[in-house]
Amino acid sequence: MQPPGRCSLSTHYGLRPEREGLHLVLQLKTVFEAQCLNLKFELELYSTEDGKEPVAEFLDSLDRKMNAKLIGLMELLEEKGTELREPYSAPLEDGIFELRCKLGSNITRALYFFYVGKRIVVTNGFIKKTQKTPPGEIKLAKDRRKDWIERQEREKENAGKKGRR
Repeated sequence: MQPPGRCSLSTHYGLRPEREGLHLVLQLKTVFEAQCLNLKFELELYSTEDGKEPVAEFLDSLDRKMNAKLIGLMELLEEKGTELREPYSAPLEDGIFELRCKLGSNITRALYFFYVGKRIVVTNGFIKKTQKTPPGEIKLAKDRRKDWIERQEREKENAGKKGRR
């Protein structure tokens, strides 16, 4: 069994050294594993400009088991990225997705979006008490996405100005 985050060439392509030339298999395996290691997404918890970390605070507020399960799902999201589907993840609207976590009768959600460069930003989390995702939570995710992207663009501009001096 491969360690998490690693891909097995033989698993994906059914290659076996006894069937194919060992040298070719080893070359393909090296290239394939290099590509697989590069496929992992980077997950980031949203923080405000003044350094507050609302998502981290939300995670800390959960009981130990729910916290562990949601963090485990975030690790799965980091590994699978855009390939993660129901029952773990579902699109909501306008590029906002929800990570679905259920433990017994307790349901928790974390909202997130994808950004260029294989980045995932978790914007907010909440304990679900109604059938539908509350519109206020979706709006909060969109507002935080807008804020996060604007700050990323400002940082790029500032880095570019410093580089030209």
